[in-house]
Amino acid sequence: MTTRLRWRSFMNQKSSFDDNASAATTGSPLPPRPHDTALSPPSAWVMKWLPFIRRGARVLDYASGSGRHARLACSSGHAVLAVDRDAEALSSMQGTGIDTWPVDLEHGRLAIGAERFDAIICTNYLFRPRLDLMASWLAPGGLLIYETFAHGNARYGRPANPDFLLQPGELAQLALRCGLHLLAFEDGYLPTPRPARLQRMVALAPPFDLERFPLG
Repeated sequence: MTTRLRWRSFMNQKSSFDDNASAATTGSPLPPRPHDTALSPPSAWVMKWLPFIRRGARVLDYASGSGRHARLACSSGHAVLAVDRDAEALSSMQGTGIDTWPVDLEHGRLAIGAERFDAIICTNYLFRPRLDLMASWLAPGGLLIYETFAHGNARYGRPANPDFLLQPGELAQLALRCGLHLLAFEDGYLPTPRPARLQRMVALAPPFDLERFPLG
């Protein structure tokens, strides 16, 4: 079965529970998170690593917001699924060729069956209980491209809640825990577009074909 047919098969299966998944929440409403409804520019980190994704790959933009990275991946020739709890933000991608899935990423039913992704992109979002689950969705040789706020960001503004801030080395520990090869890792201060403390990584699922990523 071709990549496109496999993708369509997954989307057809997913549609059977889309209507209920986003309503499967518990507890109090989720706090707001940094949102790119104005479609801010793509992350420089994502732009740096996107060319290493094989052309025509299946890409998941996790907590996509309005899809700044989903749109970038789609324009690069990839089959993209954007998931977020904000159905209005996802609706802005209608007509772009991007598949969207409105679902509560923290309490909703994230049932993707046997589908796996050649790349997963996640930025400006952190929910620790499902980090390992997200990593498990990588296809063999798939890339996890992750960037979000880190401990110390409260000095510069929101988010300031420790629940939404990575601890030192936390992304590297995620890669190790999930059996991924850590290709790149940074933890520091970013002055633009606004001052922030960030942590970011790129990790590779086995098999580890490191010749795809020559050191520069």
